[in-house]
Amino acid sequence: MRQVAVAWGGTLVIASLVFGGVSFLAWQAGFIHSVPGITVPWTPLMIVILAFCCEYVDSTLGMGYGTTLTPLLMILLGLDPLVIIPAVLLSELLTGTTAGLLHHKAGNVNFRRGSVHLKIAGVLTACSVVGTLVAVAVAISLPSWALKTWIGVMVLTIGIVILSTMNKEYGFSWKKITGLGLVAAFNKGMSGGGYGPVVTGGQLLAGVNGKNAIGITSLAEGLTCAVGVIAYMHVLGTLNWYLVIPLVFGALCSVPVATFTVKKIQTSKLRVAIGIATVILGVFTLLKVVGLI
Repeated sequence: MRQVAVAWGGTLVIASLVFGGVSFLAWQAGFIHSVPGITVPWTPLMIVILAFCCEYVDSTLGMGYGTTLTPLLMILLGLDPLVIIPAVLLSELLTGTTAGLLHHKAGNVNFRRGSVHLKIAGVLTACSVVGTLVAVAVAISLPSWALKTWIGVMVLTIGIVILSTMNKEYGFSWKKITGLGLVAAFNKGMSGGGYGPVVTGGQLLAGVNGKNAIGITSLAEGLTCAVGVIAYMHVLGTLNWYLVIPLVFGALCSVPVATFTVKKIQTSKLRVAIGIATVILGVFTLLKVVGLI
């Protein structure tokens, strides 16, 4: 099993490097153009590093990629949420499904046909169709300041929930799983984040084992993002490849590392860290909306 996981991880890293190299050359040749408002030459490298770190945390804890990355890109680059969110969703589509597969190969979760874990992922994904489509329709109609405010409030709330439910355990319930899927998909479609904290934390409260919950969330989140990407492309007509390329490159490279980390690390310690970081990001985002920073 370890050899299979290593082989998958190595193949993924090589594919990511090839993808990143070809994309960079296309960038330099002028086939892919930058977007207005981003002129710093090393910005692509910064985006790669941010994507790597955020996806590493996400694939390790089942939360943290879009929740942290969207407000960070808003704060650091000053981009509009509708520029960031579709790019984040596409990168999460690729990394989420890949992470789910690698978690299965590593034994962190069981996605064999008929397994409970696969059924939970299926229910979450089915709920995502409704929640994400509604969220995209709402996000498109909102002014930029309102969407940024929603992101700030949502991120802050999630951070508080993560920290306040650290030691709580509840019985398993399909109703809870269904509700989690709808709420989390709406958050994902609205902000590019908010899926993992709700679904992973909710599964823990619903009686799912921690490592199982992380693998389930990775797969369900990736499939949920597919709905969001299709919806945004239908409405906006295109994606921001200046963001998509470094996001995909950085995020994919972190997945194999995160998969092995889950087998070794005590996720409770990292969960405290992500909870605190999420609260701080939520506060910073709201302060930026009101013009205090």
